[in-house]
Amino acid sequence: MKKRSRARVRKKQKRALLFIVMGAIALVAIAAAAILSNLPQEGQAFTVEVIAAPLSQEGEAGAALFKMNCQVCHGPNAAGTKLGPPLIHDIYNPGHHSDEAFYLAAATGVRQHHWPYGDMPPQPQVAREEVSKIIRYIRELQEANGIVYKPHSM
Repeated sequence: MKKRSRARVRKKQKRALLFIVMGAIALVAIAAAAILSNLPQEGQAFTVEVIAAPLSQEGEAGAALFKMNCQVCHGPNAAGTKLGPPLIHDIYNPGHHSDEAFYLAAATGVRQHHWPYGDMPPQPQVAREEVSKIIRYIRELQEANGIVYKPHSM
């Protein structure tokens, strides 16, 4: 009798665990669908409203360099275009994309990973010192728009 009772309890526990796992999978699928539905489709532009900010002297220099080298794809004030994503977006907060990620992107290019824009080619015409100023510009705009360091979680 005890064996049958234990077997029933185990069977109920297995069913409960299966139910929990299936529920978790369903929640992940719903969350993924919600995230993907908010990303732009190929050929669509995803832009954000950017609050202009008073810039430091280095930020001003970065703004001029950004306009010459990055704006065609990333848009005025890094707000995005149909060719490239907005950099004034929480995905690019310093905890998720460090300054080093921007240096690397300019030097070696970037494979498509967050957005459906395709790969970003390297920008060899932009020296590391110039990238530093561009980063300063982006970070100042981000801060003015409430984008601050958040630890990256996987």
